[in-house]
Amino acid sequence: MASTNEETNPCGSCKLNVDIDKPRWDQSTFTGRLRHFCSITDPRKALVSESKLENAKNTVLAYRAGNCIGDTTKDQLWNAKQLYDSAFHPDSGERMTLLGRMSFQVPGGMAITGLMLQFYKTPVQVALMQWANQSFNALVNYTNRNAASQTSSKQMLFAYASATTTALGVAVSLNHFSRKARPVVARWVPFAAVALGNAVNIPLSRQSELKDGVIITDADGNVLGKSKKCAQIGISQVVFSRVLMAAPGMICLPLIMERLIKKQWFRSRTWLHLPFQTTAVGVFLLFMVPLGCAVFPQRASMAVQDLEADVRMSINKEHGGSIQTVYFNKGL
Repeated sequence: MASTNEETNPCGSCKLNVDIDKPRWDQSTFTGRLRHFCSITDPRKALVSESKLENAKNTVLAYRAGNCIGDTTKDQLWNAKQLYDSAFHPDSGERMTLLGRMSFQVPGGMAITGLMLQFYKTPVQVALMQWANQSFNALVNYTNRNAASQTSSKQMLFAYASATTTALGVAVSLNHFSRKARPVVARWVPFAAVALGNAVNIPLSRQSELKDGVIITDADGNVLGKSKKCAQIGISQVVFSRVLMAAPGMICLPLIMERLIKKQWFRSRTWLHLPFQTTAVGVFLLFMVPLGCAVFPQRASMAVQDLEADVRMSINKEHGGSIQTVYFNKGL
């Protein structure tokens, strides 16, 4: 009977033999990271109820503790883990606000980007759209920050104000100068503002990491200290990824709109312009959000020899040169 129970009741790590503390797919390859982030950024996960999220969390925590998880199969366990990853912060384990989750990037991004691409002609429209976009970006940046590095409310407010001011200044200025250029140039103004806004917003939102460093660990997760260089690398990768996510939709759609606007049937149906652009942006983001996240590993690494001198010396003194690579969470 004992043997039968073991076969029909696969509970605990000894039965399922799954390491859920690592992603399901190999994160050293782009394909593996893409599959991982497709599961996390799936917009359908933004619609999952709180009770299902809690059930997923309980399943993950129970499995980690080695407790029985009933008749849960490997696929069910992985589904619970992916749902857990989509809604709970990887550092703190706290449930993230819905609007800041990566699973909300497609619906949230398509709505705001669609509005930016539609309302770009007057300074007031540009200002309002950039304010809305930077507000959304600030929330996403804060939600997906490296939670091991504390950022005060004052610092976050300064980052938000600085990024919004930068984006507004760039957008309004370019909007003014683009009036003498080809019509499509004015349609590209929102992207320029978004790119520069991200370049300001993300570093300032995570300025504590740049100032104090980000926690670095060995391959087994043992904390080795903090590194400012790792923080710089991680934040620069996040900036690049965010701009990459937005680029195809905000660069290609203006070209498409300029071609369509020349057709009488489309030009006369002005009510169709906003939903068309919003839907098209959503299609772009559906592919670009996981792709942008997958460009760089979330668990980033750096050779010990490339760290700051004091951090490198501390690690070598403590571990006798046995550690060659350190790891850190770059955030999203």
